[in-house]
Amino acid sequence: MLGFKCIFVEKKHGFNVEAKSLMEDFKSNLRIDNLQEVRVINKYILGEMKEEYYKKSLYTIFAEKTVDNLYEENLPINEDEVAFAVEFLPGQYDQRADSASECIGLLGAEDRVEVKSAKVIVLKGDLTEDEVNKIKSYYINPVDSREVAIDNIELSSKLAEPNDVEILNDFVNKDRKQIEEFHKELGLAMSIDDLVMIRDYFKSEEKVPTITEIKVIDTYWSDHCRHTTFSTAIEDVTFEIGELNNAAQKSYEAYLKSRDFVYGETDRDETLMDIAVITMKEMRKRGMLDDLDISEEINACSIKVNIETDKGNEEYLVMFKNETHNHPTEIEPFGGAATCLGGAIRDPLSGRTYVYQAMRVTGAADPTVPVEDTIKGKLPQRTITLGAAHGYSSYGNQIGLATGQVSEVYHPNYVAKRMEVGAVIAAAPKENVVREEPNAGDIVILLGGRTGRDGVGGATGSSKEHTEDSINECAAEVQKGNAPTERKIQRLFRNAEIAKMIKRCNDFGAGGVSVAIGELTRGLDINLDNVPKKYEGLDGTEIAISESQERMAVVVNKENVDRFIELSKVENLEAVVVAEVTDTERLRMYWRGKEIVNLKRSFLDTNGARQVTNVEVKLPGEYPLAVGDIDVKEAWVNNLKKLNVASQKGLVERFDSTIGGGTVLMPYGGKDANTEQEAMVAKIPVLNGVSEEATIMSYGFNPDLGVWSPYHMAYYSIIEAVTKLAAVGGDYRKARLTLQEYFEKLGKNAERWGKPFAALLGAYQAQIDLGIPAIGGKDSMSGSFGDIDVPPTLVAFAVGVEKAKNIISAELKEAGSQLVFLMAERNEDYTLKVEGYKNNLEKLHELILEGKVISAASVKFGGVAETLSKMAFGNKIGVKFSNLTKEELFGLNYGSLVLEVKSDVNIDEEFKGCAYKAIGSTIKDEVIISEEYDLDLKLSALEESYEEKLSKVFKIKTKSSNEKVEEVLFDKVNVNSPIIKVAKPKVIIPVFPGTNCEYDCERAFRNAGAETETLVFRNYSKDAFVESIENLEKQIRESQIIMLPGGFSAGDEPDGSGKFIATVFRNEKIKDAVMDLLKNRDGLILGICNGFQALIKLGLVPYGEIIDIEEEMATLTYNEINRHMSSIIQTKVVSKKSPWFNKVNLGDIHNVAISHGEGRFVAPEKLLKQLVENGQVATQYVDNKGNIALDMPFNPNGSMLGIEGITSPDGRVLGKMGHSERIGDNLYKNVPGNFDQKIFESGVKYFK
Repeated sequence: MLGFKCIFVEKKHGFNVEAKSLMEDFKSNLRIDNLQEVRVINKYILGEMKEEYYKKSLYTIFAEKTVDNLYEENLPINEDEVAFAVEFLPGQYDQRADSASECIGLLGAEDRVEVKSAKVIVLKGDLTEDEVNKIKSYYINPVDSREVAIDNIELSSKLAEPNDVEILNDFVNKDRKQIEEFHKELGLAMSIDDLVMIRDYFKSEEKVPTITEIKVIDTYWSDHCRHTTFSTAIEDVTFEIGELNNAAQKSYEAYLKSRDFVYGETDRDETLMDIAVITMKEMRKRGMLDDLDISEEINACSIKVNIETDKGNEEYLVMFKNETHNHPTEIEPFGGAATCLGGAIRDPLSGRTYVYQAMRVTGAADPTVPVEDTIKGKLPQRTITLGAAHGYSSYGNQIGLATGQVSEVYHPNYVAKRMEVGAVIAAAPKENVVREEPNAGDIVILLGGRTGRDGVGGATGSSKEHTEDSINECAAEVQKGNAPTERKIQRLFRNAEIAKMIKRCNDFGAGGVSVAIGELTRGLDINLDNVPKKYEGLDGTEIAISESQERMAVVVNKENVDRFIELSKVENLEAVVVAEVTDTERLRMYWRGKEIVNLKRSFLDTNGARQVTNVEVKLPGEYPLAVGDIDVKEAWVNNLKKLNVASQKGLVERFDSTIGGGTVLMPYGGKDANTEQEAMVAKIPVLNGVSEEATIMSYGFNPDLGVWSPYHMAYYSIIEAVTKLAAVGGDYRKARLTLQEYFEKLGKNAERWGKPFAALLGAYQAQIDLGIPAIGGKDSMSGSFGDIDVPPTLVAFAVGVEKAKNIISAELKEAGSQLVFLMAERNEDYTLKVEGYKNNLEKLHELILEGKVISAASVKFGGVAETLSKMAFGNKIGVKFSNLTKEELFGLNYGSLVLEVKSDVNIDEEFKGCAYKAIGSTIKDEVIISEEYDLDLKLSALEESYEEKLSKVFKIKTKSSNEKVEEVLFDKVNVNSPIIKVAKPKVIIPVFPGTNCEYDCERAFRNAGAETETLVFRNYSKDAFVESIENLEKQIRESQIIMLPGGFSAGDEPDGSGKFIATVFRNEKIKDAVMDLLKNRDGLILGICNGFQALIKLGLVPYGEIIDIEEEMATLTYNEINRHMSSIIQTKVVSKKSPWFNKVNLGDIHNVAISHGEGRFVAPEKLLKQLVENGQVATQYVDNKGNIALDMPFNPNGSMLGIEGITSPDGRVLGKMGHSERIGDNLYKNVPGNFDQKIFESGVKYFK
């Protein structure tokens, strides 16, 4: 079908940050010196629509006169320019086009207008054909995109009506050789033996299978869904003899004793899975795991926690889960990493808990290597690393999930396949989680996103090893995420009424309908015709196994179906009945009214043919990581430039770390935010309340150890995670673990099997030694590409619960403190002297609670030298040290910590019985000094070395402008107050698709004494849209304050933020109600972040009216650094004109959390001058000395005059980028300053 109209939108000069950064990328990474300029143009092909809507949409939806040039039908390209266009492959989700279509719907279009988007890249310069092709192959990822003609106006290709599902008439009569051919032809992930077993099953059933049945079983039995490798029976175990294998052999003997204790006499197979879970089983049997939440439904690790809230003590469930998406991220970094997080969230979410914090741990090869060194058939490491960071952060930032820690671990062998791990933590009142066995007659409802071709075969694809050819065939396996939809499910499941209706729930991860619904209970009839589709043309097999994201399957009683669907609609969610529970113990699926799957549950449960293997544990070589005789001064500087030590700040700041208003520790601490933290910590969220408890999550892993000895690597992964948890104030004795294993494809090779076998024994030993179990985990066993294998990998995550007030951070706090090295001593076989280690951690916990230890950091890749440097950076407090060997300064020392101890503490008395030594003190001078090694290193120079290595990949800051801005304080106070006073003003908070700060804003206003009303804007149908407009108008007319919260309305698309909200507010009914509130009822409006972006696109700031936006007006546009920025900045109140600031003083400086990608305030010179003279500039970014800041890190986006917030002419409408609502007790404990701007109290007081 051809489009009705075609438009091109290009950023004007000065706003073209994406084009500038592509230019820099092509020139420096592809070394194309003749390239003079790059232009980036967004192209839209539009379906049929009324001319008036088309005209209206041009400058409200597609372009902004302030920043864009718009061309209709033809794009002007000069003779000295070369251009090419890129579009998504058919079937890939395109958020830009989807959002544009939603926005057009808001203008009043009757039917959904189809939109297709593409990007046009225009290159200027004397370029050869080879150079142009080099750019194309670097820019276009063939797994999800393709080149297309610039003048192509094809809107959609009509997909052919699918044929009926193929019936495999000759399958049951195939011999083994024919089975092998069939296996190869279909590219199945299962083994040949599995396929033989399936043939025999259908023979015994006297049934001819369909292709759907084969694909469903292949998915069901894939390693991804059924952990086939981990369930393989281990028959013969041998250890190569030698001292460094003694520990592993002893651990194996201890494991066999644990088995005897847990199972008694048994013929159960020894498996990798059994080693992974045996400690938990043993501790449970010994009655040592009272907090473990046991259930038939396994959504995530789950523990029971008693928390102290403002309403008294409540029993909560805390769930945590780690998830990998290695294969999808390797081939399509953005989508793979985004859906890694989406999938991790959905596991605890399906357990009806609210996910509030995430951690990201990734494994990559060196991203600084030249692009031309990329292995054939692979994407460059730099492309993967940046694309994946963008994908994961984009999803987390949109859904409104604080990412508390981000860490990329480097090893050359991750070039085989990237590691992309997301770990999340969630909580809910225990009473909300009802788990009941489904009964015949119960109904299965499918909720959330629609089903498309994306993700068909994802589970089986990620279970295969890959080669250059196979990668090119994977396009359909990559899912695309849609975070705003998953946000709606989060809101829905937070509703206690809904949560209590759910008897069972499963998220749609690997395997789609067949697994997500198929696993809910033993007997099911599924009607595939009822499954909502993104587009026509899918056949029954595709619907059955598509892994389209953001879908949930829930089992409810028949009588609850209507109410469940009604409450889903309230949250703007589609919910449909797709299956019924039966007592047949069979999985049956119907499509086009015909049965296409009918499988015995008992057969599916076999998980395929029994697999067996032998294991041989090789002897590790001599310890390769010892420190020789080195020049300490030179080594100190070089150490900070090592990949696994260097600063990742430019990576970490892309991830929103403060949303939810529960972040206890920022990822970087200190006044200069430059000390990496040991763990992520967040308060447990309570709906309409607050808790005193916080969860801690830390991780441990070193791939260099893995290559030397998988046993020691896994052992120390747990030790490192537990040490970090203790460093922030956690009690290691109450910690719980979850593990992430990632190994090469093992095949039938006993030596290869020896690696995960040894690693799990190391992890088992650490659990037994410490008395803490792993209660969950995830394995990924396909880390091979050709003859390259990933390093043996076991990442340990430790989770604990502690009072938020007891948490400490890593940055040094004051000069004059004592420094103590708390040592984990090693045995000759390189394991820890564990009793001494445990004693150290117990003493540390005690001293933290007593306030005697005020900072702590563990020793990692770069030894004590790394630890001391990083502790010093945050607050620029120097260190004078002594009494440390070169091995201690630069060697691995997992389990050891550096502590900052108050100056008045008697160290010898307090640390009696511990392995420790005093190593110096903190000093006022910004240096690290040691007489012993003749060191005198300036912190500023060390910081430069620390930031140097990775800042070429993860840019930390933009170039300094070297300009100063004169401070102008506007001291005329606006004394106007409303004619009608209200004791408890009402605040209306609209929630649009993509809004994610509504809970935080609601809490802030409620705490300030207002009455709040949130209204979910629904646009799933024309009727819902009309109803939402009427409801919003009514609520505005009944309220005194409109609050527009932050988020990513419609995913900040098409190419610009706040457009969805602005389009709704331009509706005549809404516009009239808003102007009535401002002109006749003395009301107030506050817009924060995305809300501010909407206000400025409406003209409400700075003009105080909803008007058409013209070229010479103010706007908010992309941050100069061309990425999302999340940090804590400082702003100064420079005008008291607005009632929103009536409880603070002129010149006050506050810390404010920011998190945005489009926060740069830009306006013509003349307008800027007017705003300053009129007192409409409310707040400006300032540096540590209180001067107005134009440069990073203090001004995070490059705003003109450092403007952070502006008001309407009379001050009653305020728009600001900083999240003033993200405040509370015991938050951001590692960043000094005052966070409360009293904005919400001021707004409420205005009406009193």
